Amino acid sequence: MNIQGIKQYIRQQLQYIDRTYWVLFTALILVASIALFSASSFFVFQKGSSTLGPILSQMMFIAVGVGLAFVLQFVPSKWIRYAGYFGLLASVVLLMLTFSPLGVEINGSKRWLNLFGITFQPSELAKLTLIIVVSDLLSKIKTQEDQRKYFGIVMGITLIICGIIFIGNLSTAILLGGIVVLLTILARVHVKYWGSLVVAIVVCLICGYHFVNEVYVKPNRKMENQLMKRAITWVGRINDMREENKTPDAEFRITDDNYQSSHAKIAVARGGKSPFGVLPGNSIQRDVLPQAYADYIFAIIVEEWGIIGALGLILLYLAILFRACMKSSRYANYSAMLMVMGLALMLTCQALMSMMVSVGIIPVTGQPLPMISRGGTSALITSIYFGIIMSVSREQTELGTRQQEAINQSLDDVPDIELD
Repeated sequence: MNIQGIKQYIRQQLQYIDRTYWVLFTALILVASIALFSASSFFVFQKGSSTLGPILSQMMFIAVGVGLAFVLQFVPSKWIRYAGYFGLLASVVLLMLTFSPLGVEINGSKRWLNLFGITFQPSELAKLTLIIVVSDLLSKIKTQEDQRKYFGIVMGITLIICGIIFIGNLSTAILLGGIVVLLTILARVHVKYWGSLVVAIVVCLICGYHFVNEVYVKPNRKMENQLMKRAITWVGRINDMREENKTPDAEFRITDDNYQSSHAKIAVARGGKSPFGVLPGNSIQRDVLPQAYADYIFAIIVEEWGIIGALGLILLYLAILFRACMKSSRYANYSAMLMVMGLALMLTCQALMSMMVSVGIIPVTGQPLPMISRGGTSALITSIYFGIIMSVSREQTELGTRQQEAINQSLDDVPDIELD
């Protein structure tokens, strides 16, 4: 296909584009631009750079992401499914490389990879490609025999991916595993399959918590093994949260262990005094929170934008999920429906998890707020999520339109019958 043919194809396809997704995507970008500018003061001070430097760097990633989303919406979903399988294999290799000298440790966690001077998280690619592959496999289920066959394949792949991610990033492994379970429910897999898996995971997590707590945390034993180091960190976070909830307000003290979570709670409390917060640019906690631009950016949003702004952002993410549910329920292609729902659930659940960390509902997870937290990998992957969702929407809308046109044409061809 020559350049002229590509232009003609794009012009034809523009009529099937879902503009609502673009409105939601643009709204997230606007929120990200304002929030990042306000929350990056500590990062700017730490790096000794100009105020606009980190902002322009992040906006460059967002601009590239918008370009990717625009291109992807015209790519056939069949190509995306094929690319998902190759991407999943690549993500396994990249995840394994994080344990090599190429792996980069940041904030005590070795989950980043540095290739050709670019630092990124392979787990982000793994999340995307696993959802694509699982959606395609589950869509092939037609009989009881298919359930056993494809559920086994899906769980095998999921356990491999989540098992590798689990070593350096427990929260991502749990989140991704949960999304896969939700997809099996949407695919109408019998409860005896996914139910037994959920019970097994919950039992393993509870037993693992008590084992690590009694054997390593309470005796204060040191551990060099990466898996055990992460397990000890997580058990410590859970214990710290339980202790904070038991400590009377008059006796509460900010320490090195609870420094970030405490200042995040202060930011939330300060913003809650007014429905509209202290207004953008007037945050105090952004200057003392080291991760104000990343893990705790929602706390800064609450401080500056108040309850109204926080609820608005929550509703924005829920609107993405609602739009995906509404559109995918009418898709004729089952694989397309599962893919869209999987990606929308990942975006929304990750956002809600990040928000709950900021307000102190759950322990620190390290999950970024999609598109809003600072990070090039997160911005690009979130944009790709939107691009794939819009690609499926365009394709299914075109299919539905053509089918309706064919029905109307066939009705027009039926000869009129005159009754005496």
